[in-house]
Amino acid sequence: MSSRHTDTPAAAAAKAGFSTTTAYRIEADPRLPSEKKEPRGRRRPDPLAGVWESEIVPLLAATPELRAIGVYDEMVRRHPELRSTRRTMERRIRQWKALNGPDQDVIFRQE
Repeated sequence: MSSRHTDTPAAAAAKAGFSTTTAYRIEADPRLPSEKKEPRGRRRPDPLAGVWESEIVPLLAATPELRAIGVYDEMVRRHPELRSTRRTMERRIRQWKALNGPDQDVIFRQE
């Protein structure tokens, strides 16, 4: 958005390829992203901190086809205090599989 000094925010946004709302937000706060406040971290302690690296990751690494609900059932059997962490565990497992899981098959459709 280098043309913001000569054009209106709407014109500069159109040239840069993003929305007018974003242009006005940038104009209102001219600080660089590095000068802005850090986003807030976790609001409560991690309920899976004690078992994630020691038990869940080795399970996922050994059997990548294992589903999140299966891992959850096994962890609740071993640690009953984890009963209310199903969604947290599902999200964490989905993120782990996306980064560390097996590669997905790539299919190029023929026309």
